[in-house]
Order: sequence, then C-alpha cells, then structure tokens
Amino acid sequence: MRARGPPMPDPSAVTRDAIMQALTAALEPLPWVDALWEGGSAAFGRLDAYSDVDVYAVVADDRLADAFRAIEDALRSLSPIRRKYEPAWPPESGTAQAFYRLEKASEYLLVDLAVFKRSAKDKFLEPELHGPAVFVFNKGGAVVVPSLDRDGFVTKLLERHDRLRLRVELFGPFVSKELLRRNGLGAIEAYQRIVLDSLMQVLWMRYHPVHYAFGMRYAGYELPREVVSRLDRFSYVAGPEDLEVKYREALDWFHETVNQVTEEEVRSRLAR
Repeated sequence: MRARGPPMPDPSAVTRDAIMQALTAALEPLPWVDALWEGGSAAFGRLDAYSDVDVYAVVADDRLADAFRAIEDALRSLSPIRRKYEPAWPPESGTAQAFYRLEKASEYLLVDLAVFKRSAKDKFLEPELHGPAVFVFNKGGAVVVPSLDRDGFVTKLLERHDRLRLRVELFGPFVSKELLRRNGLGAIEAYQRIVLDSLMQVLWMRYHPVHYAFGMRYAGYELPREVVSRLDRFSYVAGPEDLEVKYREALDWFHETVNQVTEEEVRSRLAR
C-alpha cells in the first residue's frame, strides 16, 4: 500500500504560524510572563505537515490560571476550541498542561501547551533530552537553559535497566502461558506490553541512551536503520505460531542487548 502524502492545505484553516503569533501577541506584553518557546518537532528540526504545536511558557507562581485564560482567549480569537484535555500534574511540579483541538485547524495540529511556574524545578529544557528550545521570547534571559545532570540521569537509567531485566524474567513467560491457554488476546498483550516494550527501552539505552523513554514513535528518527528494520519485523505478527517464534527471538534479542548496556558504555555515548 502506498503511503499517503501530506494533507491538501485548506486555505481557511488555522495554521501553526497563526497559533504562535496569537499566543505571542497575548502573552509577551504581560509583565508576569517570562518566556514562550516551542519544543517537540520544532526543537528537533522535524517539523512537517503532520506536526502538532508543542509550546511552553513560564509565568509568575500565582498566575497559572491567568495564563490559561489569556491563552484560551488567544486560541478562540482564531477558532472555537472543539476539545480540551487537562492531564493531572502533582502540585509540587509547578506545572499545568492542556491539549487543545481547534475547530478550524487540521486534526493533526493539536496544541500541546504546558505552563510552568517560575519556581518549577523541571521546565523540560535540557537540550540533550528535549532538543534546543525555540524561544519566541525570553525576557532578560529570565529562563536559563540547564545542562543535563549526567550522573543523576545515568543512575536513573541503570535503575530502570535492572527493573527491565527483572520484569522480563518474571512476566515475559506470560506470552507462552497465554498461548498454551489459547488466549491469543492475552498473549499479544503480554508480548507488546512486556517483551516488546522492554526490548525497545534497552535498545534505546544501547544506541541512544538519552532518549531511552521515548518509545517506538521516535525510533525511526534516531536508532540505527538496521535496528529499526529488525524491530519493525517483530512488531507485526500473523497469528499464534508467528507470535511464538517472534516472542522467542525477541527474548533472545532483549537478553543480548540488556547485557550490552553498561555504565561505561552509557557514559561514553552521553559524552559524544
């Protein structure tokens, strides 16, 4: 099947540029807004016709609600807001987030917006993790881009590495167990959620450790082509017999890879 090309542009649709211009005009004059920037595809230089809008702002600690009112007024100046979703963040994070689907924008042009209090410790700005932020404004350099805490990062990665090894050892056999029960749905769920997910994470750790939590979606951009091609083959199964074969091969690949992930290797790749 031939892949679909980019959607035909609708001259009446709200564009990425229009969204960013409206947000800038609404937020930059406000004295309690420090900065506005784009992340995601813009930060990694991968913008295309399907990219959403990943945008971030920093505001005074007592102005989160005011920021969202200004943001939503700006979006409504372009289009009715069709849907809004607000994920829950712990209060101590100093972060609030909302996703917006605009009536007059492409279904792909989702607005993913996070607002940080000035006091928030993590603003998703380490370029090693999130790409170089594309600042629209940063008043007086109020927002400082931090470097990755490599020691802390490596500690977390190695802890996760050990949990993945234990996870596969304990729960990987659920695939064959459910196949023996002729429970195909249970088997494919265990394969995808336990085996493939764990394999994906250790492959990131092996080849591009800074993004070990990025999952399959971004593998094609950053992992070696031969790894992506092989992983793609493991991701599709034709039935129970095919699943049994690929499960065993995926387990072998996991064990091979998890043993290759060492602290020395991880630190070496982070230093490149």
